[in-house]
Amino acid sequence: MEYLLIIISAILVNNIVLAQFLGVCPFLGVSNKISTSVGMTGAVTFVMVLASIVTYLIYTYLLIPLGIGFMQTITYILVIASLVQLVEIILKKVSQALYQALGIFLPLITTNCAVLGVTLLVIKKHFNLLEGVVYSFATALGFGLALILLAGIREQLDMAEVPKGMKGAPISLLVAGILALAFMGFSGIVK
Repeated sequence: MEYLLIIISAILVNNIVLAQFLGVCPFLGVSNKISTSVGMTGAVTFVMVLASIVTYLIYTYLLIPLGIGFMQTITYILVIASLVQLVEIILKKVSQALYQALGIFLPLITTNCAVLGVTLLVIKKHFNLLEGVVYSFATALGFGLALILLAGIREQLDMAEVPKGMKGAPISLLVAGILALAFMGFSGIVK
């Protein structure tokens, strides 16, 4: 039951993008097409889950025993940067089309504050390793849900008559705000 609460909370109630406002850069930058958004979701999910596992182990078995817990953030940034390089190499070999579609946004996962935020929140919320993995996976799904929803709406907006001054970023920000308000409706489900 506890894991179900973690999943519902991470996806709907405390959505990393729409409630906590982390990862907004790729949220707005990659949400032009659903296919690109799905690819970005996969890459972020892989990096987020792997980063939370590695950083949890480093924090628990290296930083704390050595009394250097204050090195947490810089260590996490180095781990995330390394994992993003790994994802980039894998995508280049496995899916050249997805690698090209993600373009500049793939290296942005390195600076995606959602990934760093999740690794820090796993420790802050005192999750064990399994709870941390469930939380990071569910958070990545919540990130993907928000990303794909915005991409679908933006694809529809491309066919709609939008006033000239609202095209592009202004209408995207407006839609993102409305999505955030919609997700606030889930706020009473889980503590």
